[in-house]
Amino acid sequence: MNSSSISYKRHRFPPQIIAHAVWLYVRFNLSLREVEEMLLQRGIDASYETVRRWVIKFGPQIALNLRQRQDRPGDVWYLDEVVVRISGRKYWLWRAVDQHGIVLDEILQPKRDKRAAKRLLRRLIKRLGFVPKRIITDKLRSYGAAKLEIAPGLDHWSHKGLNNRAENSHLQFRKRERTMQSHRSPGGLQRFVATHSAVRNCFCVPARRRSALTIRYHRLEAFDAWNAATRPA
Repeated sequence: MNSSSISYKRHRFPPQIIAHAVWLYVRFNLSLREVEEMLLQRGIDASYETVRRWVIKFGPQIALNLRQRQDRPGDVWYLDEVVVRISGRKYWLWRAVDQHGIVLDEILQPKRDKRAAKRLLRRLIKRLGFVPKRIITDKLRSYGAAKLEIAPGLDHWSHKGLNNRAENSHLQFRKRERTMQSHRSPGGLQRFVATHSAVRNCFCVPARRRSALTIRYHRLEAFDAWNAATRPA
């Protein structure tokens, strides 16, 4: 599927510099000030606030373009949720990954109940266009109740030890959370995790491609996908 071009009009810096700054911030565990310093080392005088605005403006469209180029995901889904605090209020970040570790979706919700689980399942099925062969969750009963209403015949394994793939997927987010120190708003966090997971899906090497040669090919393919997703209009 062809990616939509991005308009970089009325920006002082070339598209390549803007895309590179967004890639540095989203791909690696760097703060905005660290990205500013790395750009300055290359003779690019862009403030950390400018980098932040670039990520907010261009990140969602880049993430959408990357998702459009993704292969069809696996048919075994691992679902999990993790608590996040924003301005002292508790939220839950619901996440779904497939058997290859690809992040399928992330939704920030204020509750950890059946309604929230139903929203996650319904959104996954609508976005991906098919019902999975199996879902694997921890022992939270909300998943089972949601599954009975949305897809009663769906195979559901509920066991904490089987859900490590989804729980491990939260680790990258937790690293970013410590670097970012805090989240300003639920909407801002939702935008960031959507961009972060799309870039991570593109560049992280799957377990089935672990030889040195295949890792190199995977990274070259990832850079080709990134260049296509960030190309100017």
